[in-house]
Amino acid sequence: MRRDRERKRRRAGVVSGLLGLLITAAVILGAYTLLQYMGAQWGQKPPAQTSHTGAIGSVGQAGPQPGSQSGTDSQNNGLDKIQSAIAGMSLEEKVGQLVIAGIDGYSPDENTKQLIEEYSVGGFILFKKNIQSSEQLSALLNSLKEANAGQEKIPLFLSVDEEGGRVSRLPQEFIKFPSNKIIGDKKDKAICYRIGSILGEELGAFGFNMDFAPVLDINSNPKNPVIGDRSFGTAPELVSGLGLETMRGIQSENVISVVKHFPGHGDTSVDSHVGLPKVNHTLERLQSFELLPFKNAIDNGADAVMVAHILLPRLDAGSPASFSKAIITDLLRNTMNFQGVVITDDFTMGAVTENFNMGESAVKSIKAGGDIVLVCHGFENQETVLKALLEAARDGRISDGRLDESVYRVLKLKEKYALTDLPSGPAEPEHINREIKELQALLR
Repeated sequence: MRRDRERKRRRAGVVSGLLGLLITAAVILGAYTLLQYMGAQWGQKPPAQTSHTGAIGSVGQAGPQPGSQSGTDSQNNGLDKIQSAIAGMSLEEKVGQLVIAGIDGYSPDENTKQLIEEYSVGGFILFKKNIQSSEQLSALLNSLKEANAGQEKIPLFLSVDEEGGRVSRLPQEFIKFPSNKIIGDKKDKAICYRIGSILGEELGAFGFNMDFAPVLDINSNPKNPVIGDRSFGTAPELVSGLGLETMRGIQSENVISVVKHFPGHGDTSVDSHVGLPKVNHTLERLQSFELLPFKNAIDNGADAVMVAHILLPRLDAGSPASFSKAIITDLLRNTMNFQGVVITDDFTMGAVTENFNMGESAVKSIKAGGDIVLVCHGFENQETVLKALLEAARDGRISDGRLDESVYRVLKLKEKYALTDLPSGPAEPEHINREIKELQALLR
């Protein structure tokens, strides 16, 4: 009996000890979980203090893809992190994201500094006038990134028109690609994909993250003064197939491809750089011809579309495509189901400056459903557009919802391509030139 009581006592002691350990472990685990939860709450900055570069993925670090489950902040009323970032942006910062600006010279000047610091401009575009050599180009791009990062701004779009052929901005050390017409004559989609990937590779090596290419215009008018051999050809099927592969090649190198010039600049007899082209086609004609390459690109992952300064009286008698609601929202977004970023052609072109008020037209473009106004030349022009957009946002002509919708699309694209302000380059001409020579041999 004594032995049984002793055994029961020991068993009870063991059970009691185990229960004690379990209770202690539960308390520790509960305290740890509570601390973790509170730490997450304390560590989460309120919207007004959100770090903008961190809001779409820390500089140099890709965040979750837009629309993914991991991009949702459950502690912020179900807002995804881009919406949270927008909630923490000032009106000036939002408006700045709607403009890509050009610069003067081979290095940033005071105007460039003001565009970054005061206006929070969303990006820059470079031209041949900005580029001397590989070393200078790398230094220029890196200095723009450094200036932007120093202000803790959202990473910049760094863009260029690098189509190949006669529209090429890169330093002379690089061999130039043949024109799209020569490439189109080969009718080889694999070659076009390779060309796109090399374009993306050389641009990405310098630090560019956006290329205004490929041209999806069909060269249907032999008197066209601006497209010509920039087009792959005269047939919509050819332009559609080759243009799509070029776009995919550029994207494969993590460079944003902006297809252009919607809704088609191929059947014009006026150069929009100097005047306002007019195309009298019906919607039915456009859908059966000019729009086919753009529709194919949109259906296959186009991220951005450039809209041209072309007047289409059958669709909108008062405004060119670049600030027409009938064309941007009704046609491009609703009918063609394009949900990406819409960028205008340069607002300092004659089509705009000779016929319209630049500031008012920029406001119309955003109200019409556009997202980014391209202002390539002249700091006064850039200020005119930025101030006009800011004033319209303040007085309600551009509603909060319309503004936030465009800012969301811009930030979503920047997140998708994991834009950073980290330095890069310079590119290696020898490697790129070797690849271009191999392609030239295939095109003979």
